[in-house]
Amino acid sequence: MAHGRYRNVFLASIAVAAASPASAQDALPQVQPERVRELVHLVRQDCGSCHGLTLQGGLGPALTPPALRDKPRESLIATILGGRPGTPMPPFRGIVVEEEAAWIVDRLSEGFPADQGAAR
Repeated sequence: MAHGRYRNVFLASIAVAAASPASAQDALPQVQPERVRELVHLVRQDCGSCHGLTLQGGLGPALTPPALRDKPRESLIATILGGRPGTPMPPFRGIVVEEEAAWIVDRLSEGFPADQGAAR
């Protein structure tokens, strides 16, 4: 009988999860405010050296919302962390963690903030 009870709890939890979709905002990674300034500067300067300081493209492709619209989020995160072998795109793992890479992708997808300069 205990098995049936667990099955019912499991099925009820699936029904609740399906009935209450999480908002995209709930899934956004959290980055500490002091790290945000560093990440913005990193993207604008380091990434911008290849992707253009305005992220409109250069040696690397544009990193604008329209350019990224059809790119899978997880693929973009993996590219930031692991780079692209055989291309000039280096890995940033060790410089950023996965949550920060996700934060960068989410900000790029909505329009990246302006650089306020390096953290002091």
